[in-house]
Amino acid sequence: MSTEKLLKFAPFINALDNGFWHKLTQLKLEVYKANDDPVTLIGYYNNSDLDGIVPHLNVDYNALDESYHIPPLSFASHGTLVNMNTIEDFRNCDKLKLLNSQGHQLMEDIISGRSIEDPSYLSAFLLLTFADLKKYIYYYWFAFPAICLPESIVLLKDAVPISQRFSDKQMSGLLESFDSLSRLHRLNAFLVKEDGDSLEVGLLKDFKEISSSSKIHLGFCDPCTFSSNPGWPLRNFLTLAAYHWGDLLHNRVEVICLRDRYRDNVRQVKHSIVLDISLPSINQNSLDLSAVKFVGWEKNEKQKLAPRMINLSESMDPSRLAESAVDLNLKLMRWRLLPELDIDAISNTRCLLLGAGTLGCNVARGLLGWGVRNITLVDNSKISYSNPVRQSLFLFEDCINGGQHKAMTAARTLKQIFPGVNANGIDLSIPMPGHSVPENCLEEVRNDVQKLEALIENHDAVFLLMDTRESRWLPSVIGAHKRKIVISAALGFDTYLVVRHGMIADDCLEIGDCDDHAKQGGAKADAATATAKSSLSLDGRRLGCYFCNDVVAPGNSTHDRTLDQQCTVSRSGISMIAAATAVELLTSIVVHPMRGRAPADANDKDNSLSVSFRSPLGIVPHQIRGFLSRFHVMLPTSVAFDKCTACSDKILSCYAEEGFDFLIKAFNQPTFLEDLTGLTELHQCTEEAEIYELSDEFGDDSGNSC
Repeated sequence: MSTEKLLKFAPFINALDNGFWHKLTQLKLEVYKANDDPVTLIGYYNNSDLDGIVPHLNVDYNALDESYHIPPLSFASHGTLVNMNTIEDFRNCDKLKLLNSQGHQLMEDIISGRSIEDPSYLSAFLLLTFADLKKYIYYYWFAFPAICLPESIVLLKDAVPISQRFSDKQMSGLLESFDSLSRLHRLNAFLVKEDGDSLEVGLLKDFKEISSSSKIHLGFCDPCTFSSNPGWPLRNFLTLAAYHWGDLLHNRVEVICLRDRYRDNVRQVKHSIVLDISLPSINQNSLDLSAVKFVGWEKNEKQKLAPRMINLSESMDPSRLAESAVDLNLKLMRWRLLPELDIDAISNTRCLLLGAGTLGCNVARGLLGWGVRNITLVDNSKISYSNPVRQSLFLFEDCINGGQHKAMTAARTLKQIFPGVNANGIDLSIPMPGHSVPENCLEEVRNDVQKLEALIENHDAVFLLMDTRESRWLPSVIGAHKRKIVISAALGFDTYLVVRHGMIADDCLEIGDCDDHAKQGGAKADAATATAKSSLSLDGRRLGCYFCNDVVAPGNSTHDRTLDQQCTVSRSGISMIAAATAVELLTSIVVHPMRGRAPADANDKDNSLSVSFRSPLGIVPHQIRGFLSRFHVMLPTSVAFDKCTACSDKILSCYAEEGFDFLIKAFNQPTFLEDLTGLTELHQCTEEAEIYELSDEFGDDSGNSC
């Protein structure tokens, strides 16, 4: 019983990247204009797909670039773009004429030998388009022209895997010679010489030389993954073989459909197939080119011979394209590097930056890089001529005529950099301890306090990036009271400090249940909690704030200071290091299952860091102290001070009960905070102890002298 049957080919489908339309739009407006002459473009396919994937031809953003080099391990396909000026022209143009024109060019390339020299011309394609640039709606239709031979091609035997036809040694030789030759030539199609137990790849132009001394097979890089059908490029390759070598092949040939992929760094080719076919020869003398027929128009989504349409009105706007590009950069991290990274948690974090100077500008830029969409900057100063060289969101013209407001200018620049960001600038003075408030300014200060409270309430994370120590006090108190993530960054000449404030939890809540993110974390949060309790780490609720290491209350640090003391004098790069560290600390906090209550390691040995209380980005330290003179970084951890003037229970309870009345006392009375927290008493006890110790020393001396 005969097993002969017609050979069927798996047609291409298009894999048209949306970036192509953006490029076409640009060229249409700036270069092509009303010209609808055909334009050359380039696509590519590969033979490395997983089983079951339909053969596809890729056309991307670079397809219209004449100097474009296709990606490695891909195979070029030469195309023609015909872009119509109106939808009527697109609908009414002679589709058969377009296909025949492309097909005749394909046939001419075969007859002339151009396709023998460069087999990539065998997989030519046509793209017919119309671009509605007002609505960003695009109509298109692909054709992959194939020549219809006068006689059908018959499959003499069922397709077999290459491993059943050739030995491992033969396949090894095949791949070795293919790799060597492909470095110099395009091997969309090739010859395979079989000589005993060896296989060697050769160029199409060497057919007569190879066939005269050895058994010869045809080979091509097959984009198809089906076990019994080859891909579309073979169809035109067989036409070339029938035209040039039909008689020499004696109407029968084996075809190696090479499928070459890597999985887990292991090369796989055993899913390649071998076809044994009957190939009719084409009589070159009697061939009537006008009678040759072509097929190849692609079917649409409904499997009908009709064009396709895509509406990119939501993505073609440049600002939306920028937003998509930013998201893509972040999503690529999740593909292989950090599959557990919660990108949405980062981008949805509402960030409040108190201070829009050197640190504030750099922190804002870092947040943009992480895709943060909501950034508010607060500052009450104007841009001076010394600022733009170190403050990255300002330009020289921002300094002229007294200078623009820093916060508003920084927000405007952020929108220019990335239109998708919701950036706002607010000109606001922050009341401070040691800066007394006159009676006639009480209402103004009250309004400033209320604005600051509302800002902190409406944001998830607060960065303290101001110049003076006392300006950080009020937002530290409010942030602790409202249970917000608070990160403080400060600079010295060649040192910097980045510290996250401990997030005090409500008494009724347990670690891991303190916020919505932890609830969503489920088992991860529970595991983190258990490890935090059993490991040498400090509970995130017990971490100290920026003021916890001080034994004096913040006061007016701007009084009686020289010029070098009034300005932040530091090494140029240190602000960038500190700002970047502050941003990375925030992202590590946000993606941790326990967010702001993530425990901090309290052991100086690296091997004690436990994965179960890390965020996907690594550890979540309490403090990062950098010393640029030694290029050294320390990660100290300290417990909250029970007499802290900003986050102690006494301060927070008084703020919660008395509100603005409490704050006014702190602003106007220099020793109020020290008296309230017990620091005054601590100082007195220390002084008495020193006096007592000194008196004992004098007594000993007098005794010894007698």
